[in-house]
Amino acid sequence: MREVLAESVPEQTMVQAVLDSKFDVQKALDLVLSQGSKQHVKTKNEDAVIVGKKTKGKTRDSQSARMESEIVPKITKMTVSGKKQSMGFEVPCVIAEENGHANTPQKGLSAEDASVTSGVPEAVSKSTLSQVMQVSEEQNTVPTPVRKSGKTKPQIDVKAELEKRQGGKQLLNLVVIGHVDAGKSTLMGHLLYLLGNVNKRTMHKYEQESKKAGKASFAYAWVLDETGEERERGVTMDVGMTKFETKTKAITLMDAPGHKDFIPNMITGAAQADVAILVVDASRGEFEAGFETGGQTREHGLLVRSLGVTQLAVAVNKMDQVNWQQERFQEITSKLGQFLKQAGFKESDVAYIPTSGLGGENLVTRGQISDLTHWYKGKCLLEQIDSFKPPQRSMDKPFRLCVADVFKDQGSGFCVTGKIEAGYIQVGERLLAMPPNETCTAKGITLHDEPVDWAAAGDHVTLTLTGMDIIKINVGCVYCDPKEPIKVCTRFRARVLIFNIEVPITKGFPVLLHYQTVSEPATIRRLLSVLHKSTGEVTKSRPKLKNDSGVRTFTVQLKCSQMPKLLFKNPVTSVEGTSAINWG
Repeated sequence: MREVLAESVPEQTMVQAVLDSKFDVQKALDLVLSQGSKQHVKTKNEDAVIVGKKTKGKTRDSQSARMESEIVPKITKMTVSGKKQSMGFEVPCVIAEENGHANTPQKGLSAEDASVTSGVPEAVSKSTLSQVMQVSEEQNTVPTPVRKSGKTKPQIDVKAELEKRQGGKQLLNLVVIGHVDAGKSTLMGHLLYLLGNVNKRTMHKYEQESKKAGKASFAYAWVLDETGEERERGVTMDVGMTKFETKTKAITLMDAPGHKDFIPNMITGAAQADVAILVVDASRGEFEAGFETGGQTREHGLLVRSLGVTQLAVAVNKMDQVNWQQERFQEITSKLGQFLKQAGFKESDVAYIPTSGLGGENLVTRGQISDLTHWYKGKCLLEQIDSFKPPQRSMDKPFRLCVADVFKDQGSGFCVTGKIEAGYIQVGERLLAMPPNETCTAKGITLHDEPVDWAAAGDHVTLTLTGMDIIKINVGCVYCDPKEPIKVCTRFRARVLIFNIEVPITKGFPVLLHYQTVSEPATIRRLLSVLHKSTGEVTKSRPKLKNDSGVRTFTVQLKCSQMPKLLFKNPVTSVEGTSAINWG
């Protein structure tokens, strides 16, 4: 009311009008203006003198108000009018009147209040109206915060900033895989403890709790197995993620489950990895159980190679149970070496390290036990991790992030987690979600539980997003640059490697398609050709069915939703008793 009426009406009169109208702003304005029009004739001469004084006072008031507005930043407000609530930043806009003149709504008033005010010019004296227009012009000169567009955002040198953030260390994503009960979580948990990432107090707590639960040997595994169900069952069920550093690398560690029931979760971790550690159990009978048909050692090795991992460290764990026998170590490495070579790994990219996860031998420092040192002169596990070659990051490519998890956090918006496959992102940028085809804004970026202003390819981040409904985004969706959106499809052609087949594959065969966090039902629509395993040449066209191992070309039709084409870089298709890997 003060902004509309300026100083022409005493404050006591406006307060009384608000009380009489029961805090209805529109009725209070009408009441004050109607009273003012009755007294206008009697006080015309007095008004001229008073208005002259008031104008000087108002000029000083407006100047001080403008100084305050320049010092104190504006924030999001909610102003209440007689009929409507308006929220958001106060951006001046022009409203056309019936007589053709333009009127600018006053600060704090909605469009309806502005129209009501402009509709009663007869009730306000000329001096009052001139003061209102003067106040409006002064307020319009105050700079109003406007959301910056993506074009004006400062460009950063991603590679230089990445080196500064990591202290010159190279980023590497590492996944730990292997058969169930091979000791993966215990091995990496003990490694983290020896590196100082887990303090003694926390480790002592885990030791006491594991003893009470009757699982004293699982204390180090609890460093990565954090959920109650995982600790109760003694089996890793989901991908545990943490970080540590070596001399030259900043490592993001992913502990994948080894049980065959959680293969989709294992694929989720393996698809986000650059290198892998394959853990095998050296105990008599245990290695054979994991390596023979039905074991996860073979399947995990094939899966990580099919998902793009080319460097592998084989940790021959639990060597203390066989007294660090060189013969047992060589027996295991010879069997694995032949298999991994057939799977596509180069001999120079595979290293074998004898370890003891529970005893901590040959993890951070080279082994000191005489039974080991007299025949093994190679690297310890940490040195091997430090010697991995990091892959080339697609920093200059358009932004791509595959959603691994979606959750609602405190405050506005929602959060998604995932690995940035290409490009980089800054706070405030606009993103496009596919296949929902919805845009949103990155309100915040979190990297390893720490808020950051930007993130680049290879980072596992949590994005806080606004401007989009959480029910429209699902696990497996891809966030991309709106200027260069990713394409989606429901049918694609796949070159597939088949192994351990039990049921003949024919047209209409149902499969389950996995990639990163995506798990979609699909159908094989056509069998196009049979390829030679080594050369890739077509040996037979349009086969009717296939009931043996080998390389095939299929047309796969998704049963339900669309999927981004980026996902078909290295997808994995599985059926009961059968696993087929697309490596094209």
